[in-house]
Amino acid sequence: MKIALVHEFLNQLGGAERVLENFLKIWPDATLHVIFYDSKKTHGVFEPARKKISYLDKWPLTHRHPKLFLALLPKVIESFRFDDFDVVVSDSSSFAKGAKSRGKLHICYCHTPTRFLWTNDEYLGQQLYPAPLRWLGQLILPAIRQWDFRAAQGPDFYIANSVNVQMRIKKYYKRDSIIIPPPVDTEFFHPEESKEDYFLVAGRLEPYKKTDLVVAAFNDLGLKLKIAGSGTQLSELKKKAGPNVEFLGRVSDEDLQKLYARARAYIFPAEEDAGISIVEAQSCGIPVLAFGAGGALETVISGQTGEFFKEQTAEAIKQAVKNFDSTKYDPLKIRRHAQQYDKLIFQEKVRKFVEEKYLGFKK
Repeated sequence: MKIALVHEFLNQLGGAERVLENFLKIWPDATLHVIFYDSKKTHGVFEPARKKISYLDKWPLTHRHPKLFLALLPKVIESFRFDDFDVVVSDSSSFAKGAKSRGKLHICYCHTPTRFLWTNDEYLGQQLYPAPLRWLGQLILPAIRQWDFRAAQGPDFYIANSVNVQMRIKKYYKRDSIIIPPPVDTEFFHPEESKEDYFLVAGRLEPYKKTDLVVAAFNDLGLKLKIAGSGTQLSELKKKAGPNVEFLGRVSDEDLQKLYARARAYIFPAEEDAGISIVEAQSCGIPVLAFGAGGALETVISGQTGEFFKEQTAEAIKQAVKNFDSTKYDPLKIRRHAQQYDKLIFQEKVRKFVEEKYLGFKK
């Protein structure tokens, strides 16, 4: 069974890329089809893989200003050919599901229906186009939204990464799906006996991540906060932060494991579809204080592995931290909860699903 993997943009290492990395563990001989590829920004993780990179990757400005080329991306993703493959597996947050399998079995692992097309929120307003170019979005997005719905009818089967995403796949694309949560290396992310007196935030520093709310809360609390990660908000957040807030920049996985394991708690202020970092933290045995929406509701058990704050505000975060009592949590119980998301369980579920569907497809 020859597998073609399809992914949109390999220019960062986030949750979707971790899923893709696990697909390559299942099918090490698969060929990876991507629109853009940046080995440096993905830290060489995908260098050993066979790759077919789109013609757009070599165009001037596409890496620096990819949003200027949004209108071209449907045609680019449709240009990939899969004549020599048996199965197409797309790892999709936006365009990858639109790959035309042309009679081959196509299974889509969907991280989210395309957010900038279907979610009218701050992520769309702040992340897609700056104010001087908003007119460009108003011009092209309606047509891309129509394409996105049509493209979503192409895959034969969908795998959603959470109940939250499953419901939105049904709402926006009118498609059914099964759920296989994204993988975490629970052997690597393990507890340690050594503990320190700080709270932790980790991830990309972008507006939709709401790290600014945590900084504001800890400015008032005066408690020690460590922030691991980088992004467009880094300099702005540094200016706002008090001396009790430490910015670590991007850290290695080895350092991240230690940061999780030694923290009092992990704070997750964003509304996300899955939130792999929530499970990584729990795998290290530490409780999570999360905004009570999205995928966090599926991965945190209130009172057992963490707590929720009901409003996405600095005041709500401040109250959650004030009320937090680390002595009520059992690190081993927290870790056992996280182990159901282990990468080996994920790999086996995905392998079994694809093989079953391929056998049925051949008949």
